[in-house]
Amino acid sequence: MSLLVKGRPQGCEIVKVTPASAGWKHVGFEAFRLAPGESLRLMLPAGREGCLVLLSGDADVVADTQRFEHLGGRLSVFDERSPDAVYAPPGTRFEIAAHDAVELALATAPAGRRLPVRLIPAAGMKRTTRGQGSNTRYICDILPQTDPAESLLVVEVVTPAAHSSSYPPHKHDTDNLPSESALEETYYHRIDPPQGFAFQRVYTDARDLDESMAVSDHDVVMVPRGYHPVVMPHGYRGYYLNVMAGPHREWHFRNDPAHEWLMSR
Repeated sequence: MSLLVKGRPQGCEIVKVTPASAGWKHVGFEAFRLAPGESLRLMLPAGREGCLVLLSGDADVVADTQRFEHLGGRLSVFDERSPDAVYAPPGTRFEIAAHDAVELALATAPAGRRLPVRLIPAAGMKRTTRGQGSNTRYICDILPQTDPAESLLVVEVVTPAAHSSSYPPHKHDTDNLPSESALEETYYHRIDPPQGFAFQRVYTDARDLDESMAVSDHDVVMVPRGYHPVVMPHGYRGYYLNVMAGPHREWHFRNDPAHEWLMSR
């Protein structure tokens, strides 16, 4: 099967990945677009927690009985500011009302108990710079392992033009804590300008999985296992929203030994 899920250029639902469609157990991902004045209702299924991320635009969000007004506000995922997000337990009903053009994402993963609905405000998110030289990229931790959740890990990354990211190639597909954790992952890609593209490869040591993809704006790459580097061509910035989940809510990875030497540069 292909690991590339193409985004729809029109309509409310941009892209959708479920455990059934991906052939795995943990990660679910959806992205939506709303025009000014439009609204959207979503419901988390039983046994799955969610993290609703306001990628761009301004919207009111109701999660069961809690109302959060004017969330988001950035014009683009490439703005130098964090998004607002809402964590919610299984069975939560969302209603989103857009004040202007809105793009939002819903990440889901298994959960067996009910942590309370809470706002994850942009101001409280940690922003860091990772790497150096043409491997520099910019990180925003939306729902890291240090914050309450049962399975979900959510992070966004901006990669400058002509830079690499998720690099040196690393993997997290083996349940061998504390050296490595087993986490499924989705990459939701945005490209600036949008007519551009990114390259992403997903491969294993044995090369029983080895798929290289040209990724367009709004596409999702599924990473069930293996290494998964990203490279941006000259002239185009890349953004991706990562969702990870697995049997343990910890992120520990192993670099590809063939490229470990890059860590010393």
